[in-house]
Amino acid sequence: MTETLSEKILRENDAVLSDMLRHRFIADIKHDKLTKEGFERYLVYEAAFVDTAISIFAYAAATAPRIDQKRWLISVLDALANDQIAYFERTFSMRQIDVSQFDAKLPQVTAFCEGMLSIARNGGFLDVLAAMFAAEWMYWTWSKDAAGCDISDPLLKEWINMHVDQTFADQALWLKTQLDEAGEALGAEDRDRLSEIFGQAMRLEIDFHDAPYMGVQES
Repeated sequence: MTETLSEKILRENDAVLSDMLRHRFIADIKHDKLTKEGFERYLVYEAAFVDTAISIFAYAAATAPRIDQKRWLISVLDALANDQIAYFERTFSMRQIDVSQFDAKLPQVTAFCEGMLSIARNGGFLDVLAAMFAAEWMYWTWSKDAAGCDISDPLLKEWINMHVDQTFADQALWLKTQLDEAGEALGAEDRDRLSEIFGQAMRLEIDFHDAPYMGVQES
């Protein structure tokens, strides 16, 4: 049986994906060791990326070749703007988090946001899908594991549950399916390029998830 594009991507990037799935940030969540301050710092950084993701998916919607793809991506944009951004707004209010007190311009955060946006701005429709497949497949994978762990912070638990919800699962699977369908007609060079984009995005993810620990004194 011919290897699908997503199978090739996941096989070739197994090492970097595994590094991300073993990241300290994820381990701390699973073991209920992520500090309140670390979670809040992460939320500020993640909110900055979700805002960027709206632009990234807008590029995808603008370059999608079919109307069914455009419709799907419009629903993704709606979920980002009206569900995820609303979560941040509500959480910042409940926790009295002053976003201006956090440095959202850390190199790791800036590199992630600008790097992912650059892929969308300078690449094509499939480049965007490969980059966001990296982000969403990874997030869905570790969140499914974390959802079964004892997590004492209800807002952190809610954040994880958002990423195991069927809506998010469908999105990760949609990205995979779109890549597989397109991959049937692609040559080796294009398939290799998309695999490299996935790896690039995952390396940016690893550095981004280091950011909540930057400048924090170990107890």
